[in-house]
Amino acid sequence: MNPTIELLKSHRSIRKFKDQQIPRPLFEELIRAGQSAATSSHVQAYTLIHVVNPESRARLAELAGGQPYVASASDFLVFCADMKRSTEAAERSGAEVTRGMTEQMLVASVDVALMAQNVVVAAESEDLGICYIGGIRNNPQEVSELLKLPEHVYPVFGLCLGYPDQNPEVKPRLPLASILKQDVYDDSNDEALVAEFDDTMARYYRERTGGNKNTNWSEQLKPLFTSKLRAHMKEFLQKRGFGVK
Repeated sequence: MNPTIELLKSHRSIRKFKDQQIPRPLFEELIRAGQSAATSSHVQAYTLIHVVNPESRARLAELAGGQPYVASASDFLVFCADMKRSTEAAERSGAEVTRGMTEQMLVASVDVALMAQNVVVAAESEDLGICYIGGIRNNPQEVSELLKLPEHVYPVFGLCLGYPDQNPEVKPRLPLASILKQDVYDDSNDEALVAEFDDTMARYYRERTGGNKNTNWSEQLKPLFTSKLRAHMKEFLQKRGFGVK
């Protein structure tokens, strides 16, 4: 196995960071690595907000559900899907642009995710730790106001970056056969594969918590499908000018 594949397979989320700053030249190189990610039609439909102000960091930690590492990590970024820059550029070049297309939202959301993952891999190659913060979408309007995000820009997730002060295990993933299909979507063996994975995750949680967590993968999924998770996002995105056509 080559070092790049080993690095990718060793990913962990880090939620405790040393009081050590990432040097600015390295930080900027991580962002440049992110810019090298694939981007649909070279749109580069993303903007990153590097949140440095301690009060803003503390407020974002609160808005994201009380996650203290948002404030304690060396650096915190909010990754935004951005269709403002590109549509305005096309407009200035003489195009009669159409805004608010669902495809534009998809392009921007995919672009920002690919860009962020490049940043993450680059960071982990430098022995840094990361933690994605989807909780940014708990209160997207307040986050947008805090960061002064304009129309056609929305916050997709946050990212903590810093030097790890913990060494958690790599969390198991689903069996390859459950997510890799040949020619067609064949789920005939998925139930057995998921049951096998539930056993794996139950052991993982017991060992990680010294027997204090008795659950599995399927059990952990319940909140995602038994409540209206972030039901506010549809209205919020429409107000931002995304996904209305």
